[in-house]
Amino acid sequence: MTQPTAADLDADPYYRTEVHDGMRVDFHVPIPAADGLIMRADVFRPLEDGRYPVLLTYGGYAKGLHFEDGYPIQWREMLREFPEVLAESTGRHLNWETPDPERFVPRGYVVVRVDSRGIGWTPGTLNYYNPQEFDDVCDCIEWCGTREWSNGKVGMTGISYYAENQWRAADRRPEHLTAILPWEGESDMYRELNYHGGIVSEFMKRWDPVQSLTVQYGVGERSERSRVTGEPVGGPVTLSAEQLAANRVPLWETVMAHPLDDEFHKALAADLPRIEVPLLSAANWGGVGQHPRGNFNGFVHSGSKQKWLEVHGGSHWAWYYSDYGVDLQLRFFDHFLKGEDNGWDREPRVQLHVRHPGERFEPRMENEWPLARTRWTTLHLRHSDSQLATEPDPEEIAVEYEAMGDGLSFSLPASDEEVEITGPLAAKLFVSSETEDADLFLALRLFDPDGAEVTFQGTTDPNTPIGLGWLRASHRALDPERTLPYQPYHLHERVERLTPGEVYELDVEIWPTCIVIPPGYRLALEVRGKDYEYNGPLGELAKEFLFATNGTGGQTHADPQSRPPEIFGGKVTLHSGGERKPHLLVPVIPNAEA
Repeated sequence: MTQPTAADLDADPYYRTEVHDGMRVDFHVPIPAADGLIMRADVFRPLEDGRYPVLLTYGGYAKGLHFEDGYPIQWREMLREFPEVLAESTGRHLNWETPDPERFVPRGYVVVRVDSRGIGWTPGTLNYYNPQEFDDVCDCIEWCGTREWSNGKVGMTGISYYAENQWRAADRRPEHLTAILPWEGESDMYRELNYHGGIVSEFMKRWDPVQSLTVQYGVGERSERSRVTGEPVGGPVTLSAEQLAANRVPLWETVMAHPLDDEFHKALAADLPRIEVPLLSAANWGGVGQHPRGNFNGFVHSGSKQKWLEVHGGSHWAWYYSDYGVDLQLRFFDHFLKGEDNGWDREPRVQLHVRHPGERFEPRMENEWPLARTRWTTLHLRHSDSQLATEPDPEEIAVEYEAMGDGLSFSLPASDEEVEITGPLAAKLFVSSETEDADLFLALRLFDPDGAEVTFQGTTDPNTPIGLGWLRASHRALDPERTLPYQPYHLHERVERLTPGEVYELDVEIWPTCIVIPPGYRLALEVRGKDYEYNGPLGELAKEFLFATNGTGGQTHADPQSRPPEIFGGKVTLHSGGERKPHLLVPVIPNAEA
């Protein structure tokens, strides 16, 4: 890999250095990939010469696109919730899901933003989340670690796309990668993004045309313009629609072509035990269907000796830019990239914001995940009275529902005392179908004393339920080595069709959650034949937000090609009684005084 010389940079038609807002900014810096492709980066440096630690982001949303220009609704909501975002910054350099350089450069960091292949100012074939991208990230890390302005220590930060690439880069162990901070980012693309329980999620079908193709390299003059340079964020050339299509791998068609966890998906999953660098994994309780499973598993299963888990609530974007989020990142990186003895290494390994109704969160420090003091509680799905109960049905009973309908609900009677549920959950069901398959959608819901559902602002939906889980019955095979009582791990490597009318035992993973249930509130588990649907009143954000889909945040599972009614229609029956004891395993956290 040949690095550009000073003469090369002088001759480069795009590269230049300017001073903006107290920073030296190098625009469109060429970074060579191992195969010779030139990636383009913007580099934000302190004015004073020296060697500084580097914070790197690599991703697909265009390094020149201002946050507000690309995501005006999210920008408005963020400033409403956290006006301090602009207290120390002009906001001119603030981009979607990447750190604001005006808050890090004055504190002695270099911030590097790289456009991924086929995005923004980086040419090449647009092919999201592929091994070539992960190799490119490593090339960028080594480039950053060997510049004259670098102290040789490179950290990675950023949300979602910019978090997911961190897991994959870290398992490759590039020399100069020193610490990572993946904020709300999956680590297993099959189970956490493309297929939930083996059922295809339609999120990528929605995401691609609005968040990525709008900034593909070659959109050029048809794209937004940088507020700083005035240049188009979609690259220096303008290509036809036919040329753009020829320069990308069709995303949705690719997802649909790989319905199993095959070699394609295995190549995209992070090898978590290989990760050795210090990490801070930041999850969001409200991210069901996209990110938090990757953050929890990344913390638990990574090989790092120095690792921390932080869990917050709220929207997908705002907490990262808040004073809380910036301070958290600075303390972590100051310790590992600058060597400061700021006490970070003595911080408890798990930092939770415990969730209460009314969007209230209380910080609490813990030492492990799941919590060691968890009282794993079995609640039986009692079909005789539709309750979640401590005792199972005494007699055999079967209850059916429409296989693509609202399903059945089981409620826990309201308690006179406060109850906290924090951790992963799992359900065991006994199911038969009229057809050769069935899709199960599990929704954990909370209702106040008046019967109104309690939801939360999620990462991509303003009305997110307490928890969700999914399973396609023909994907029921478990990996016995990786399955835990509270986390079934399905192989998703083969399809085992059902014999109509035969009863099958199914284990369903429900993603980790946290809720403190006040006295008088009622917990319910729904076993559905379709996605959860929030039926309460909608606020303005829910009415206008792109991914707001009645509680799923765009992660719907209704693609007709994937769920033909002749296979997934008809009736599904739940069975209970005798040797069959369907139940929900719940992580109850005892009161500190108990």
